[in-house]
Amino acid sequence: MNSVGSAALIAKTTSANHEEFFAKRCVWVNGPVVVGAGPSGLAVAAGLKEQGVPFIVLERANCIASLWQTRTYNRLKLHLPKQFCQLPNFPFPDDYPEYPSKDQFINYLESYAHKFDIQPQFNESVQSAEYDETCGLWRIKTALDGDSKREVEYICRWIVVATGENAEKVVPKFFGFHEFGGDIIHACEYKSGEEYRGKKVMVVGCGNSGMEVSLDLCNHDVKPLLCVRSSVHILPKDVLGKSIFQLAMSLLKWFSVSTVDKILLLLASLLLGNTDKYGLKRPEVGPLELKNTEGKTPVLDLGTFGKIKSGQIKVVPGIKRFSRGKVAFVDGEIREIDSVILATGYRSNVPFWLKESDFFTKNGFPKAPFPNGWKGNAGLYAAGFTKRGLSGASEDAIRVAEDIGKIWKEETKQKKPPAACHRRCISQF
Repeated sequence: MNSVGSAALIAKTTSANHEEFFAKRCVWVNGPVVVGAGPSGLAVAAGLKEQGVPFIVLERANCIASLWQTRTYNRLKLHLPKQFCQLPNFPFPDDYPEYPSKDQFINYLESYAHKFDIQPQFNESVQSAEYDETCGLWRIKTALDGDSKREVEYICRWIVVATGENAEKVVPKFFGFHEFGGDIIHACEYKSGEEYRGKKVMVVGCGNSGMEVSLDLCNHDVKPLLCVRSSVHILPKDVLGKSIFQLAMSLLKWFSVSTVDKILLLLASLLLGNTDKYGLKRPEVGPLELKNTEGKTPVLDLGTFGKIKSGQIKVVPGIKRFSRGKVAFVDGEIREIDSVILATGYRSNVPFWLKESDFFTKNGFPKAPFPNGWKGNAGLYAAGFTKRGLSGASEDAIRVAEDIGKIWKEETKQKKPPAACHRRCISQF
C-alpha cells in the first residue's frame, strides 16, 4: 500500500474510532436513575424533587405515560373513583367527573409533570442494569432511539424500577394461529369498534379490557364472541350510587376480607344475577382475597353483562385451534371469524434488562408482598408493582422518595463516585 493509501486508511480508522467513542458515552448521575415515566415513575420523581434530590428519568417512549397515551382504547375511563387514583400531593381538578376519561387522566399526568418540573429523557431504552460490586454502584446501559450503536452508560448509587406491571403485551400461542389469515391484534392496539362494523369479531379474554372492548364493539353494531378461558368475578361498578370499591374499602375497616367478600358477592348476585348460567363461572376464592393473593382484579361491570344476557355478546369457551377463517372451540363448535382481538393482558419486562435475582421474581415482580416490595439491597427500589393500582403505586413512590431523601441528606450530598467507575465518565448529571 502506498503512502497515500496508508494515510487514507489511518484517517478513516481514526474517524471511525472517534465516532464510536462519542456514540458510546458514560454519564455519572449524582442521584438516582428512575426507569419509566408512567404514573409510578412520575410520582417517585415528584417525591425526589420535594426531597431536594437530583435524579434523571429514563423513558423508552416519546412521551410520559405511554401506555395511556398510545396503547389504550378511546372510550377508556378510570375504573375507580378519582380520589383513589390521584398521585401524591396533587388532587384531580374539582370539575373532573368521578371517573375521569382517558384524555382527562393524560392531561392530569402532564400537569403533574409540569408542576414538579419533571423532564424525562425520552426515546432512551434501558438495555441492562447491573450492580457493580467493585465500586458499589449501578451501571445502566441504554440505547438512544432503539439504536444499540448509540449507547449511554449511566453510573449511579440508586436505581428505581418504575416500568410497571403492564410493560409488555401478552400474546398466547394457539394451535393453527398462523393458518387463520384474518386480522389479529392485541387490545393495546384497539381504538374503536367503528372499523369492525359488519365483521365477525372474537374477543379473547374476559378481564376488564376484554369486557369493555366487547361492549364498545356492541355500541358500534357488532355482535362479538367473547372467549372466556377461566373463571372471573364480575361486580357491579356502583351500588346505590356509591363505588363498590369505595364500599369495600369502608367495610374492610370493620370486617375481615372473607366477610367483605361475602357481602360483595351477595350484592353482585342481587344486582347482576347468576353469571354462571351465561358462561361466566365465578372462582371459588372471593374477589378481594383473589386480588390479594394472586393479583387478579375483579371485573367492574360497565354494561357488558347486560349485553351478554340479551344475547348481543355471545360467550364461548376456550379455543381448541384456528384454521383458515375459522375457530374451533373446546366444546366442539366451529365458527367463522374475520377478526380477533386479544385482551390477554400484560406482563412486567424487568427480567429482560435487570441483572438481579434476589429482589425480583422471574416474572418481574418483587418477591416481598405488599407493602414491603419497594426496597431491595444495594440501592435498588421499585414502584408500581403492588397489583393495587395507582393507589399502591403512590404508596410505593412516597416510601422510595423519603428513603432516598433521608440517605441523601445524611450521607451522600457531597460524596463523589469511586474512581474505579467514575474515571470513564465524560459527562455528569
